[in-house]
Amino acid sequence: MMRSRSGAFLNAVCAAQPKLLKGIASRQLHSTYDVAVVGGGIVGLASARELIQRHPALTFVLLEKEKELAAHQSGHNSGVIHSGIYYTPGSLKARLCVRGATLAYQYCEKKGIPYKRCGKLIVAVEQEEIPRLKALYERGLKNKVRDLSIVDSKGIREREPYCRGIMALDSPYTGIVDWRMVALRYGRDFEEAGGTVLTEFEVSDMSVVKESPAGSPDGLKHPIAIRDKKGDEVRCRYVLTCGGLYSDRLSQISGCSPEPRIVPFRGDYLVLKPEKHYLVRGNIYPVPDPRFPFLGVHFTPRMDGGVWLGPNAVLAFKREGYHLYDFNARDFADALSFRGLQKLVLRNVTYGIGEMYRGVFLGAQIKILQKYIPELSLSDVLRGPTGVRAQALDRDGNLVDDFVFDGGVGDLGSRVLHVRNAPSPAATSSLAIAEMISDEVESRFML
Repeated sequence: MMRSRSGAFLNAVCAAQPKLLKGIASRQLHSTYDVAVVGGGIVGLASARELIQRHPALTFVLLEKEKELAAHQSGHNSGVIHSGIYYTPGSLKARLCVRGATLAYQYCEKKGIPYKRCGKLIVAVEQEEIPRLKALYERGLKNKVRDLSIVDSKGIREREPYCRGIMALDSPYTGIVDWRMVALRYGRDFEEAGGTVLTEFEVSDMSVVKESPAGSPDGLKHPIAIRDKKGDEVRCRYVLTCGGLYSDRLSQISGCSPEPRIVPFRGDYLVLKPEKHYLVRGNIYPVPDPRFPFLGVHFTPRMDGGVWLGPNAVLAFKREGYHLYDFNARDFADALSFRGLQKLVLRNVTYGIGEMYRGVFLGAQIKILQKYIPELSLSDVLRGPTGVRAQALDRDGNLVDDFVFDGGVGDLGSRVLHVRNAPSPAATSSLAIAEMISDEVESRFML
C-alpha cells in the first residue's frame, strides 16, 4: 500500500522552513537554563522535544554549531522509513526501529508531513543468496515487522516490473519521507513548548564554575558553563549531547574515553534521469553480504519524485567532507592514526578498493545495479548528492552497532550525558530513541 500527500502541501511546508530557521537564528542569548541539549540533528531535536514535553516547568536550550538545524546526517540521507528487518531479534536496535517506524508514521499524519509508504523489496539474484534471504524473513517475523512476505520472480515483476530476481522479501510497511523536514518539525515543537534554540554556537568547552554569573540571584543553581568558540557562554544544571559526527570529541571534554572513535565514511549517490524514473516504484535492496561491513548499493525513490542509486562507502578525509577533495588535517590524522580503522581496512582491503573504484568509474557501479534492473544503462544516470556517516569504531576495528551512553568523570561528568553512538536507522527510530534517552536523562539526573 502507498500512502502519500499532495505535492502542493509539500511545497507549502518547504516554503515555510526558511521562516522557521530565520526565527531560530535571530534569538538572543540568555544566560541560564535547567537543561542544555547540544546538537541540532534529528536525535538531538527529538530528544529535546521529548524532554520539554515531559518537563514543561523546566527551561531548555538547544545549541547547534551550524546556521541551520539538521544540516548534516539528518539532511543528507536516503529518506527511508525502515521497518526493522535486519536487526538481531530482541536487540535494542530492533525494538527501537519497529516502534520508531510506527511513531514516525503517526507523527507525519498528525503534523501533516508528506510521506509515501512505497514498500521495499530485498531481492536475491543468485541462488546462494536465498538462504540468507529466508533467514532475514525469519528475523523480520521475530521482530514483528508488519506485513512481511516472500515472493517469487513473478511477484517481483508484479511489484517492480523492471526488476529481475529469483526471490525477494516484500516489506510494504517500508516508506520514504524527507527526514530534514521531520527534524525541523521537531524543532518547531520544541520552540512552541517554550524551548530556546541557538544556532552558530559551536561548543568548545564545558566546565563546572565556582561562582554564579554576574547579577544572577540563583547562586550556583546553574553550575555548568558551556562556551563556544566566539566566547559566548550558557549556564545550565545538566547537559545532554547528541553530537553525531563530533560525539567522541564532545564526550572527551568531560573526561570520557576517546573510544569508540567516530570515523567518517562518505556515501556517493547516483540519480536516475527524470525520463527513467519509471524504472523504479519502491525501494529495491540487495541481500546483505555478511562478509562486508556495509549494506551495498540500492534503489531509493525520493519524495520529490527522483530516484537515488547507491551509495558506496569510502573514507572521508573530513568529518563534514561531502566532496571528493574536502580535507581536514585533524580529521584525517585522527582517522588514520586510529588502530581500529587500521584493522577494519586490513580486513576489508578488497572491498574498500572496490568501493573506491566504483566511486570513480560509474560503469562498474552500473554493472552491479544491472543485476536488479537489466534495462539500466550508464547514460541513464548522473552523479548525485553525497552524505557522510558517523561510524563508531572500537579499537579492534568492529563497527559499534549499539547505543553508547557516557558521562565522564568528576563533578562535570555527573551532570553530563553523552549520546556517543545512535546507530542507523537513527532517523526512523528517532522518536523511540528520544524516549529512551529521556528515560536515561531522568534516571541519571533525577529530573
